[in-house]
Amino acid sequence: MTRSFVFENVNSLKNSNGRTNFLVLGLGGARNEPSSLTDSQQFFSYDHGAGRHVLLSIPRDIWLPGIGVKINNAFSYGNSIEGSGIDLTKGAVTEITGQQVHYTVMIAFDGFVRLIDLLGGIDLYVDRSFVDTQYPIKGRETNTCGGDTEFNCRWETVSFKKGLNHFDGQTALKFVRSRHARGDEGTDLARAARQQKVLLAIKNKILSPSFFLNPKKVEKVFGLVGEVFESDIPQKDLGLVARAFLETRGEKIHTENLTAIDPTNPDENLKKPAFLTHPPIAPLYKNQWVLVPISGTWEPTHKWVQCLLEKAECPAEEYAPNVN
Repeated sequence: MTRSFVFENVNSLKNSNGRTNFLVLGLGGARNEPSSLTDSQQFFSYDHGAGRHVLLSIPRDIWLPGIGVKINNAFSYGNSIEGSGIDLTKGAVTEITGQQVHYTVMIAFDGFVRLIDLLGGIDLYVDRSFVDTQYPIKGRETNTCGGDTEFNCRWETVSFKKGLNHFDGQTALKFVRSRHARGDEGTDLARAARQQKVLLAIKNKILSPSFFLNPKKVEKVFGLVGEVFESDIPQKDLGLVARAFLETRGEKIHTENLTAIDPTNPDENLKKPAFLTHPPIAPLYKNQWVLVPISGTWEPTHKWVQCLLEKAECPAEEYAPNVN
């Protein structure tokens, strides 16, 4: 790994047209719990040429008709039925984006907390203040709460203030997993944006002098990697991937999300370009709340993602089916 990191060129990584594409998964449980759902799916395209990197969040509720589960269940389904959760999820993201995924990295959220704490916390800017009164308390998922029909004992209240914040691991985890805030921060779109912010904040902390000038901390962090990460990256490429990650400049990472409309609110079509919609809950989707492509195919999404990879400016409204 050391030799690759120092002497080899990152261009030797697998790539398509000068781009190496990664899928970064956040596993809701521990690494040794293969039945856990993935809480986060992020597609990251590393540009070997101009350095215009793209980070695209894939919503967790996208329905995969081929296997009859949502994408956040593909990892679990693959491990139990098909044999490889990573391969199945990678294939689903390729189908959605139209782009080959070269490497996949999965991090369990228990390791996510330990990693951030080892780094001494992270600093990030919160765009909007919000309060979530129904953040789930671990271990109380099935608590009957003494007969309380609203099961209030299962929840805690978490809040975040607009502005620059310093988060420890547990606070960062609550920031990225919060789902029930009122207003804009209660949407999956906002949640995905928060996940992207934390990923970039971790990267910035690893690049800081306070990390690299502390050999003991570096050793502990790299020791943790093997415990909480799972990937399909060959051993010979690990150093190159680390180098690519460390050389990526934050200001050149373009972040995007696949947006959805609510068909029960017709005015929604006029407010924002979107590629996804919520179909009526039905047996076809196992009576679940899911997302599907508006046009019935992923072709508009493929064209938009391809544009994102080729151009500095690529307005979603030029490709979104709901505004064309």
